[in-house]
Amino acid sequence: MIDDSVHPPKFSITDVLFVVFLRIVAFIGIWLGLEFWAMLVGYSHNGLARFDLLTVPWRVATCALAVIFPVAGIGLWMTVSWGPVIWFIGALTQILMYGVWPQIFGENPLLIAFHIIVVVVYAAFCLAIMLEKRDVHRS
Repeated sequence: MIDDSVHPPKFSITDVLFVVFLRIVAFIGIWLGLEFWAMLVGYSHNGLARFDLLTVPWRVATCALAVIFPVAGIGLWMTVSWGPVIWFIGALTQILMYGVWPQIFGENPLLIAFHIIVVVVYAAFCLAIMLEKRDVHRS
């Protein structure tokens, strides 16, 4: 007799923790996006960071990040493959802003460290999941 019943996938603790990690980063991404939107419309920084008051580099960066981070957050929350890619683009943009061009954007070493930590933890999860799957397929 053929077993035609549906078998739900079995998730390891690493898979579950990875999804929790992605959802936390997604929440932070959406929060960052909302902060950029608040800047652009004059809601934060006492209205001094409104779009019409920003310099050209800040206009470009703020508009891009106001779109990138919420989209990345949605992709991370849904755990789709493009979510981390979009997040990485936003993180790399901020690392370049505050690390390479601090004379234009100012310094923010804490944010740079946060993005690097997220990338390292993401890579560690990917490696752990890959090794887990390899060991399961060998057995």
